[in-house]
Amino acid sequence: MSAVLKSNLDPKAFGRVAVLFGGKSAERPVSLKSGAAVLEALQAAGVDAFGIDVGADLLQHLSREKIDRAFIVLHGRGGEDGSMQGLLECLEIPYTGSGVLASALAMDKLRTKQVWQSLGLPTPRHAVLGSAEDCAEAAAELGFPLIVKPAHEGSSIGMAKVDDLAALVAAWQDASRYDSQVLVEQWISGPEFTIAMLRGQVLPPIALGTSHSFYDYDAKYLANDTQYRIPCGLDAAKEDELKHLTARACEAVGTQGWARADVMQDAAGKFWLLEVNTVPGMTDHSLVPMAARAAGLDFQQLVLAILADSVEARG
Repeated sequence: MSAVLKSNLDPKAFGRVAVLFGGKSAERPVSLKSGAAVLEALQAAGVDAFGIDVGADLLQHLSREKIDRAFIVLHGRGGEDGSMQGLLECLEIPYTGSGVLASALAMDKLRTKQVWQSLGLPTPRHAVLGSAEDCAEAAAELGFPLIVKPAHEGSSIGMAKVDDLAALVAAWQDASRYDSQVLVEQWISGPEFTIAMLRGQVLPPIALGTSHSFYDYDAKYLANDTQYRIPCGLDAAKEDELKHLTARACEAVGTQGWARADVMQDAAGKFWLLEVNTVPGMTDHSLVPMAARAAGLDFQQLVLAILADSVEARG
């Protein structure tokens, strides 16, 4: 697989590359770490790359600098939701990852679920919360436990597992600080998997293990006891089923270049799609670099492969 994924382009062929990171979303701290890692790897590979911490002066930066393409490492709103992609298209600057539509759709957890449901792809039952009355109705319809999440945030920000109505109302109020649209989902008990896509190939799935009630922000970025298993522990048939489901889920959203899907497996062995990330984390705790290593790519080869896709897809 690694030979298919690797870039055969001379690093100089990419021209001058702007690595876009930081931004103003709740995921800024993660993006700063991801951007620093990507920039260091590109420069070490011989790419003429420089970093831009995205702020109010971004347009001046993009207009002033000579930029042949952009490597987007912005997580969350303003970078992963289609707005940055649209700006770069208007400026005719090629960029990494998914286009405007797929980026905007994947950022909206509710509408992603609706697309999957329309295609018969499995995703947990859910409801949208806008009031305490909605919480009571969702509890009656879905039962407990439940997982509450802002519809447009990533990195598990604002998420909470709840076991009763009082906790559900409190979690909805907390999540509302991040997003006016709050989603509540049926809780799936069982192992969680994360599966990366790179240049149309499904990378080896990773099974996640954590002492937390779910794979939350601390488990993702701070904890030292989070477990990552590659091989993931599934038998060959189940692993193939998981990979096929991931490919269908990403195709439904329209992802390009690279992405990562999160999937649960219930006690009966059925898989349930949670979400797709179009600009996954690239920190030392991140999962796409881990999956890439299992496929035979080191971090430098991974970032070059992601960048190469921007040449072929939009060159």
